[in-house]
Amino acid sequence: MPRFALLASVLMLWVVVPAIAADAPLPNIILVMADDQGLGDVAFQGHPVLQTPVLDAMAARGLRFDRFYAAAPVCSPTRGSVLTGRHPNRFGCFSWGYTLRPAEITLAEAVRTAGYTTGHFGKWHLGSVRLQNPLSPGKNGFDEWISAPNFYENDPLMSHNGKVVALHGESSMATVEAALPFLKQAVQAKKPFFSVIWFGNPHNPHVPVPELARLYADQPQALQNYYAEITGIDRALGRLRTELTTLGIRDNTLIWYTSDNGPQGGKNGQGSTGGLRGRKGSLWEGGLRVPAVIEWPAVVTQPRRITAPCGSVDIYPTICDLLGVRMPGQPILDGESLVPLIRAQPMPGKPWTRAKPLGFWDYPVRGHSTPAAAWLQKQQREEINGQPAPADDPAESQPWTQKLEESDRKGHAALVDGHFKLHRLPDSGGAVRFALYDLATDPKEQTDIAAQQPDRVTDLRAKLEAWQLSVVRSLNGQDYGQK
Repeated sequence: MPRFALLASVLMLWVVVPAIAADAPLPNIILVMADDQGLGDVAFQGHPVLQTPVLDAMAARGLRFDRFYAAAPVCSPTRGSVLTGRHPNRFGCFSWGYTLRPAEITLAEAVRTAGYTTGHFGKWHLGSVRLQNPLSPGKNGFDEWISAPNFYENDPLMSHNGKVVALHGESSMATVEAALPFLKQAVQAKKPFFSVIWFGNPHNPHVPVPELARLYADQPQALQNYYAEITGIDRALGRLRTELTTLGIRDNTLIWYTSDNGPQGGKNGQGSTGGLRGRKGSLWEGGLRVPAVIEWPAVVTQPRRITAPCGSVDIYPTICDLLGVRMPGQPILDGESLVPLIRAQPMPGKPWTRAKPLGFWDYPVRGHSTPAAAWLQKQQREEINGQPAPADDPAESQPWTQKLEESDRKGHAALVDGHFKLHRLPDSGGAVRFALYDLATDPKEQTDIAAQQPDRVTDLRAKLEAWQLSVVRSLNGQDYGQK
């Protein structure tokens, strides 16, 4: 048995206990996401320079996912997958700057039915941050929000429930500080909270505070700047965890940390994929596999490394399952509940495996420019001058409404099924070839074994084609109202 498969079989032998006992308090839930942090951009994944002691501690004490996949290789689509449990192509969020669409059921809306108060803090990038816009956080289930339309740097402008405010300090720390009053108010009101904290770092341009840059004074300037932003994220997480302890709620707070895609390439490609092929914008492993950790001290009492393939599409069904939430009219989900992994206790038993593969599809469209600072400055001027705010600014709200032909398969697509990954690779002339990789023995996707395993290619190709057809039908509105 290959070493990877043996490790997976050993680490996934657990017995499952119920989600939440009837008399147990509801957990607080915090979803944290970095912007363009690669799989190798943490010390616990072997980075020789980066200082990430808080993330390292979370990984050492909680659940560390070694094969966690962003739903897409760019930001907006993956963020949409977190809130819906669906591949973003199902609702037309094809690339950066694309949005949710109002018909989608979001995780914030779902948890509110269980009595949660909800807050979003930081990068939104799924639509406008104007108060009445149908694609704002407030119109998608968030009671409280201090949000930016896209990534941001230090001392950022953000929209607080639709009104522009200025935050102060290092980018990530400022985001956490903005979220803390919401957490405190929820505790005082004795309500469970659901908080989404989405950082704007380490997206370029990398503008570190000097204190953090000095930690890497022996590195080239570009790396100093990049590493400092990641350590800034780490310190902000430390601030968050300290406050949870002060509030007396850390044990029963679930923190789920991950990134929206792999690291940038080109001149801004300082990030690390951990040696995997490809980077941001690519369906190769380096563009999709990202760091991921769950810390929940009251439940995850023994550290574990999860080697089964999991992904951002699993967050929605996991949280809903954990809380016993079932939304009426729930459209098709691509994710599945990871509660068996979270709640399990290590002992001999049946290994957990996915019920269905993970599909990926990079539909070839250009991204939409989302100049967050310029938009917020414009909104701020309108507020100062007393100008009425547009309810639905077309420049800031672009839901996809166009239908696709059911035969449309444009772009690179891939399917992860266990430790095998099939790529559907079209060339510029429209011809398509399929490449197969065994990620257990070849995680860097260097040796195409399609010719050696034609039966497996046929099987995975059929699954991928069926999944893509399902995605197109969702995009065209055919799955709404299904349960």
